Amino acid sequence: MNRKYALPAALLAATVLSGNAHARVTGFQIQSSSPAFEGQTFGDTGAYERIDAIATIAVNPDSPANAGIVDIEKAPRNAKGEVEFSTEVFILRPADATKKSPFLFYEVPNRGRNLSFMLLNRTEGSGVPEKKEDAGDGFLMTRGDTVVWSGWQSDLPDAGINITLPTLSGVKGTSREQMIFDKPGETGKISLTYPAADMDPSKATLTVRATPNDAASTPEGLTFKYVSATEVEITRPAGLDAGAIYDFVYPAEGSVPAGLAFAATRDVISFLRGNEGHDAENPLSGVEHTIGMGISQSGRFVRDFIYQGFNADEGGKKVFDGAMAHIAGSRKTYTNYRFALAGRYSRQHEDHDYPGDQFPFTYALTTDPLTNKRESILSACTVSDTCPKIMHSDTSTEFWQGRAYLVSTSPEGEPLTMPDNVRLYFLAGAPHFNSWGTQSNMSKTCVNPTNPLSSAPVMRALYAAMEDWVSKDTAPPASSFPSLAEETLVKLDDLKLPQIAGTTEKPRFNTLRVMDHSEKPPVQGAAYMEYVPSVDKDGIPLGGIRLPVVAAPLGSYAGWNLRGAGFAEGELCSLTGSYQPFPKAADSQDSRDPIDARYKDEQAYLDAVKAAAEGLIAQKLMLEGDVDYVLERAKADAGKVWN
Repeated sequence: MNRKYALPAALLAATVLSGNAHARVTGFQIQSSSPAFEGQTFGDTGAYERIDAIATIAVNPDSPANAGIVDIEKAPRNAKGEVEFSTEVFILRPADATKKSPFLFYEVPNRGRNLSFMLLNRTEGSGVPEKKEDAGDGFLMTRGDTVVWSGWQSDLPDAGINITLPTLSGVKGTSREQMIFDKPGETGKISLTYPAADMDPSKATLTVRATPNDAASTPEGLTFKYVSATEVEITRPAGLDAGAIYDFVYPAEGSVPAGLAFAATRDVISFLRGNEGHDAENPLSGVEHTIGMGISQSGRFVRDFIYQGFNADEGGKKVFDGAMAHIAGSRKTYTNYRFALAGRYSRQHEDHDYPGDQFPFTYALTTDPLTNKRESILSACTVSDTCPKIMHSDTSTEFWQGRAYLVSTSPEGEPLTMPDNVRLYFLAGAPHFNSWGTQSNMSKTCVNPTNPLSSAPVMRALYAAMEDWVSKDTAPPASSFPSLAEETLVKLDDLKLPQIAGTTEKPRFNTLRVMDHSEKPPVQGAAYMEYVPSVDKDGIPLGGIRLPVVAAPLGSYAGWNLRGAGFAEGELCSLTGSYQPFPKAADSQDSRDPIDARYKDEQAYLDAVKAAAEGLIAQKLMLEGDVDYVLERAKADAGKVWN
């Protein structure tokens, strides 16, 4: 894969001189064009072509459409008074233009990576596809869809899908880096996203906490030194385990107008879909419908993109017809800020108090009693009449780590009704993210075996439903999401989990508070309520879509796991989730029914899985062609029980 490209001086000159005052994509330089997937063909669609390009973008910093980009007024301007930047763009399109579908599918890269193919094409890799095996089962290709990625995050290694933004000269301020080493050692290093503006140690502070709720301290033995302007070495104090939280606050420089990430995505898709106002020659034609997907970090980006008004391009035209925000919870991103850290996001233990998780939380217009604000994710696009059709999907992990209840419930604890253009889906029992072939295993930091489930079977069906929704206005499956109205949400204190191995676990919750981020570290305010999905007697969540192996389970699936001894014991263990097999026979230390009371034999289990799959197909929540894959996986799991 070609990496960072130097923008030629001639192209820069052309960018400055060409176009009118409203031009946005002013140059689209194709770096390479080659057969994709080593020439593999896909049904009636045939072969695919891959295009690697650099898009040059110029935005008017005085335009109302860009007014919300933090520090854009401080960015350098060209001779026309515009702010210029560039982004990598990767395109997969049918080699035979007559075979292409009318759909452009855009994935917002996650930390510069492609995750959508793990869900939609059943692949394992996260790079821009190159080789035959990168196509997986070719789900998107057999549909004839054009697939696009472009850069938006500016602090990535060269291997990622990158954007190049101008540095803000003379802008200095305070930045904060956090590190949890999760391994023993007397010292450890922290890489700084932004260079230190002053390497005098007295100008920086280093503190440590055992948990996010503990007061920051500077115990004896805690010291640091600058290795360079972008690296700090910490001497760790005795008496703290590997899960301790270190916060380094320092004077920084080198900030960029990181909010241009939203303008970059807006303008690249506006250009490629053929909207007016761009100067470069468009390599695509016949794009009738655009669907954007974001997964995890990029799912939060999708919500933030819509919230900040970027689904309207400079000409007021819609950018995405459909938007799929997967595993975002109620959060947005830490992107449109000075000294932004787009890779940070709040969890119960890690990065707990970073920006990006404040009101508004949902797509319905709500009032926040703690801040007296009234708003929704859709406020801006409602005014411009550019709201896309939205599918918001979360797993169990997002209810514990991402306060996903706030998507269906007001901060006042009232059930919400979503707008007609929004559907909510909950993958009950699933962890944050896995590829199709993931196996349960033991982590060095977590207490329970990890949750191996993948959302892929349902997400493939939802993608197909989204195409029909935006192109034919065919109603997608109804929302299926925990709510107070259906009594599938409970207060955390009222959650009743089963006894397993003689223990009834009490997982913690990523408590959300109103935060004053004008200080670093931020100042905590009032706390929001805490709700999680209610569970059945096996501890499996209610109120959503159950994958076939969850509807016919061999164990308990949960979105949470716990940190073990030596790693901040008892805190939530990141995003892995838990899988705890049922006992094969009755066990006095386990309140769950054993396997032999659930299924007569292996075939009875497989029949139950197949029936559950057929039920999802009837609801258009799974595709008929995926039944064999589901049964193949179920048979492998069954072999561990009955063989």
